[in-house]
Amino acid sequence: MRVVLPLFHRRRHPLAQALSVLLGLVVVGVLMVFGLVVAGVLAVGGALWLVWRQWKHRRAHVPGAAANARPPEVLEGEYIVIRSSRPVAHH
Repeated sequence: MRVVLPLFHRRRHPLAQALSVLLGLVVVGVLMVFGLVVAGVLAVGGALWLVWRQWKHRRAHVPGAAANARPPEVLEGEYIVIRSSRPVAHH
């Protein structure tokens, strides 16, 4: 038993075959151009995002703001004083 689908049967006319090949090439070309446009938009958007992050990072570290910052030797946070006379129990 042979199954023949109407869209996948081979066309006998040479002009119909040529037009089918051309249509396929046009569709592939359009998809490639669309893919390149999407890749370009992503590349430009990623570059702009990186530039914006660098600009924001540099702006946060201006010299005037460094004068108001705490000295680097000051460590803030919660801590517990451990005396050397008592053994430490690690949990």
